Amino acid sequence: MSAPGVLSFTQQGWEQVLAKVKRALVYLDAACAESLHWGCGSTRLLEAVGGPECHLREFEPAAVGGGAKQPKAVFVLSCLLKGRTVETLRDIICRSHFQYCVVVTAVNHAVHLTANHVPAAAAAELEGQQPVFEQLEEKLCEWMGNMNYTAEVLHVPLLLAPVAPHLALTPAFASLFPLLPQDVHLLNSARPDKRRLGSLSEVDATALTPELFLQIRCLVSGLSSLCEHLGVREECFAVGSLSRIIAADLANYAPAKNRRKTATGRASVVFVDRTLDLTGATGHHGDNLVEKIISVLPQLPGHTNDVMVNMVELTALQNEDKSQNMVAPGCLAQPKDAAAKALWEALLSTKHKEAVMEVRRHLVEAASRENLPIKMSMGRVTPGQLLSYIHLFKNNLKALVSHCGLLQLGLATVQTLKHPQTAKWDNFLAFERLLLQSIGESTMSVVLNQLLPMMKPLNQRTNNDYSPEELLILLIYIYSVGGEFTVDKDLGEAEEKVKKALAQVFCEESELSPLLQKITGCDSSIKLTFHKSKIAVDELFTSLRDIAGARNLMKQFKSVYVPGNHTHQVSRPHPSDHPLLILFVVGGVTVSEAKMIKDLVPSLKPGTQVIVLSTRLLKPFNIPELLFATDRLHPDLGF
Repeated sequence: MSAPGVLSFTQQGWEQVLAKVKRALVYLDAACAESLHWGCGSTRLLEAVGGPECHLREFEPAAVGGGAKQPKAVFVLSCLLKGRTVETLRDIICRSHFQYCVVVTAVNHAVHLTANHVPAAAAAELEGQQPVFEQLEEKLCEWMGNMNYTAEVLHVPLLLAPVAPHLALTPAFASLFPLLPQDVHLLNSARPDKRRLGSLSEVDATALTPELFLQIRCLVSGLSSLCEHLGVREECFAVGSLSRIIAADLANYAPAKNRRKTATGRASVVFVDRTLDLTGATGHHGDNLVEKIISVLPQLPGHTNDVMVNMVELTALQNEDKSQNMVAPGCLAQPKDAAAKALWEALLSTKHKEAVMEVRRHLVEAASRENLPIKMSMGRVTPGQLLSYIHLFKNNLKALVSHCGLLQLGLATVQTLKHPQTAKWDNFLAFERLLLQSIGESTMSVVLNQLLPMMKPLNQRTNNDYSPEELLILLIYIYSVGGEFTVDKDLGEAEEKVKKALAQVFCEESELSPLLQKITGCDSSIKLTFHKSKIAVDELFTSLRDIAGARNLMKQFKSVYVPGNHTHQVSRPHPSDHPLLILFVVGGVTVSEAKMIKDLVPSLKPGTQVIVLSTRLLKPFNIPELLFATDRLHPDLGF
């Protein structure tokens, strides 16, 4: 049996759920569906349910209830059982004919006590009891219409979507993003003058909004369960202000204290704020095929980390836009297909050129095994060549079914190589290299003036020019890589020119994208005046200035260690002290960064095992969405 890891942790959790679902209607929320998607695959759940019909439904207020012949329901939820979530449960159950309800929550009962304002001392006395869950069980019976019916509420830590053995994501926390200096002003607005915060370094858990504090506690609950599965006693380290709060909460999390006493293994858990370096996330220097695939292909509905692969090429339909909606999309996650999974993990770990050759090799080998009439060709791999190999499977149903996972990854590669945005990737890379050179040799005002000619309104743009969203990505790159700078007259004038040009670009869009709607507060271009646009751009530049100064606070952090229970320390602990390093990037990580960490740490300290965790898999377009979000302090927790 292999050593415990992120995959075994996820699969063990899902096995507990699968044991409950036989002949049941199963309702899942999006985050749990994504965990299932990467950890086991939906077919595993369907097999456990049994029967010829599909019994999976999305957990939402409008979800269809259970009919007279559907007496059993299982609800699998990533969130706290409180507020709107409980109301949705009630509404679904009341319009159904259930006699047996199971509710699974990914959040520990201890966090439910915190959410219900139970003091820590009182919560400690309730150890081993679960009054919140028991009260909900009574409500479930009440809603089913008979107190003798069966209701069960239990906690299963369905925290992770394991993308690879070394990389896992937390779909329920995809929107979690580090705080910026401007957030301090918002926090201060709810505090008396004498207790005002001076900077991010003064923000602790008690200063957060109740919603953000609970979101962090829910994350900590899941991470503590992971450490229990791994059999480790963790030491927590942090780089960045929000990471410091999360690390302290995990170090002091009451339910973890007994677990740590009996743990035989040791691990270092290092939390890092994404805002300390946004260049890795907005830049295009990651020479990785998967990074390009997730950047250019459309997002799989309801998911934050997978994409839709157009499968029309494997059908008799014409490859037109309208045909795409007639055929179910493919995707990248292939947890049940060993060959496809092996290729996927190879793609995560190799450079673009080698990855494309690996796709070709797998397709050739699969076609040869099926005795398909393959024509070998060496040299450069082209999208047309890969597509010709994929077409060989089209009229052979047995071969198509056997290699369906591989064909999805093959088509994802073809569609990415042919995508116009992929050609633009090199344009981004060239301009970023020019910017790096300029930032090294010139002032920030000179760099901004270089960007100015590229800011073109819609009626002046060609396909090779930058869209408003792409200009935002470049601005974030510039301010993050530049770091702290001196504000002088030249910079003030250069910024003002860029602001006016960007505001004009926003105004002249024929349609506002969801991101521009969020930034400007206007749902239509007709309503967006230059004045409104300029106000939005001024606020946007406040965030950019915050990003430029994000690393200033690090000078004050003489130690990144967050103390646990140790009263005396002989020497300063270090993340490299333990055989397992868990690095958690708060705010997202790229495929290239995860690979770099996986390769670098063992080379610096042989024998060290590395697990990279993060809130989401990043592509450049995610960063403006996260950075300019208005609900960072008030996440929607479902109540």
